[in-house]
Amino acid sequence: MKATFNAWHINRYGGPDVLTPVSRPLPTPTAQQVLVRIRASAVSRADGMMRAGQPKFARLFLGLSRPRAGLAGTCFSGDVVAVGKNVTQFHIGDAVFGEASLQFGANASHICIDENGSLLTKPETVTYEEAATLFDGAMTSWHFLTRLADVQPDEKILVLGGSGSLGTAAIQFAKALGANVTASASARNADLLRSLGADHVVDYTSEDPLKQGSAYDVIFDTLGVSSFAAAKPALMKGGQYICPALGFALLRYVIWTAWSGRKRAKFAAAGMAKPEVHREELSEILLLMANEHFSPVIDRTYPLTDLVEAHRYVETGRKRGNVVVV
Repeated sequence: MKATFNAWHINRYGGPDVLTPVSRPLPTPTAQQVLVRIRASAVSRADGMMRAGQPKFARLFLGLSRPRAGLAGTCFSGDVVAVGKNVTQFHIGDAVFGEASLQFGANASHICIDENGSLLTKPETVTYEEAATLFDGAMTSWHFLTRLADVQPDEKILVLGGSGSLGTAAIQFAKALGANVTASASARNADLLRSLGADHVVDYTSEDPLKQGSAYDVIFDTLGVSSFAAAKPALMKGGQYICPALGFALLRYVIWTAWSGRKRAKFAAAGMAKPEVHREELSEILLLMANEHFSPVIDRTYPLTDLVEAHRYVETGRKRGNVVVV
């Protein structure tokens, strides 16, 4: 009997209930691939949006009528259990972590990944659960703060949505870069944000973080809860509004402010960058972890069999940091 692996299938766009467990033949790695037995994988807000096919223009890449790839999950960690004949960078038994990108299929027991793709060796000091989260919130926040905004020491940064996976990473990264950090969250998460290094915490349920009488060099809207138009008065001259949640309004401002005005709206598809960029940025994040400047926040861990429940929890909007399935 041919060996099989477990995964989660998405046969149509919709809520968490469209996720269906499946068993499929275990793939054999091609000449340049490695087969990874997955130990942990992330469940992010982005995963939920892709499952739902939102925003709808994203279906141009995901599949018009249904998800083209059909499997769930993008970020994972695990152990190499087989290698293709031409693989030189990894060996059986290596602990690794990576991103499946538009291949998807990370919420599974196994996955085949190209050795030259978005795949890195996992340090012994980093847990499988931590490593599984790094390609989502951590890499996106690091990319936006360092490559897009080029945050400098003593700059004033506002992080909108400070308690999510991007926000908890952004606070720590901004502090490591020497910035003065203000972050927004509900009152129940204020202590968490302070423990991560936030200099000031604003309870968005009782006050508007954009009307604090302060001018910011960078406003990082991690969830797309605001807009460039709303954030512009709170930016210094030359200030930047950066946001990973692309919509038509943000796209319009990105194009417009690139040609006029001293305050800019910026966006980057960090997850779609070339694998060598991913590996470079993740190597920098691993160095920050080694120097104790960054530690991923993990809210809840679910067994892989409870993936639907993990998606439902993420959709409540109340997660603190990351959600992982193992």
